[in-house]
Amino acid sequence: MNRVMAALVAAVAAFGLATAGAQDNKTRISIGTGGTGGVYYPLGGGLAAILSKYVPGVDATAEVTAGSIANLQLIDGGKSEMGFTMADAAWDAYNGLDKFSGKKVALRTLAVFYPNRMHVVTVEGTGISKFADLKGKRVSTGAPASGTEVMSMRLIEAHGLDPNKDMTRERLSVAESVNALKDGKIDALMWVGGVPTPSITDLAATPGKKIKLIDHGAGAENMRKKYGPIYVQNKILANAYPGQAADTTNVDVWNLLVVPEKADEQLVYNITKTLFEKKDELVRVHKDASFLDLNNQTTGASPLPFHPGAVRYFREKGIKF
Repeated sequence: MNRVMAALVAAVAAFGLATAGAQDNKTRISIGTGGTGGVYYPLGGGLAAILSKYVPGVDATAEVTAGSIANLQLIDGGKSEMGFTMADAAWDAYNGLDKFSGKKVALRTLAVFYPNRMHVVTVEGTGISKFADLKGKRVSTGAPASGTEVMSMRLIEAHGLDPNKDMTRERLSVAESVNALKDGKIDALMWVGGVPTPSITDLAATPGKKIKLIDHGAGAENMRKKYGPIYVQNKILANAYPGQAADTTNVDVWNLLVVPEKADEQLVYNITKTLFEKKDELVRVHKDASFLDLNNQTTGASPLPFHPGAVRYFREKGIKF
């Protein structure tokens, strides 16, 4: 009996070691996303799930971060293998500009994902009906180290205002901004994200609060003059949020999924292939994943070169670079 028990213990121990060894052999991928109230985080969670399920040997996880700038910094520091980012933030990192002054980040685009839409949001009773009315108000311009903050500052300047002199500026995440607006602690918030953004939907559905989206698309021209053709005027359609009865002009910038320049080519190929072939599973997570399209990979929406692994997949699908 003792011999049998010893054999069983040895077998269990061997199985445990084998299982641990199999886990150790997995390639772990950390995906930089954003705050829990935005779109990056649920999409990143969906992406992590399909990569872990369909790419052999990969264990992917979505990480809560401050957003684009933080994701790029994590990649630069070797703490993340992939991240969502707005194209303007990626351009700055790639060229060592603005928040990345003097420090270029070796990045490559894996995929152009979906258009990120700037929101300028208030509620009835704040006295804000047009962008110029933000002067003298309390405005959240996005969390530190977020792409929202970068784009907010540029948009405010494009409309002829000084973000640090003409308003009281708060640096809050979208979830924090919505709560502050509900509580009357700020008068407006700025947010760049997919439509609908869960936190904005929550604000619009709050009893006693009537949401107002402020037109600001006219700022795109001045932004393009200073920063290049990354920004485009578009519109958020009526009824995107509860109680939003009319279209609103806005400024768009594309979202990218980026990887380090030295990322393994075969791994990036496998990820790209899985991303596009399992797109339907991401659309079930958030409808903005429907913008993930092979044709969008050649629109010039990415200011960065594509990773060779991604290019290999796109060429197999007939996309020319």
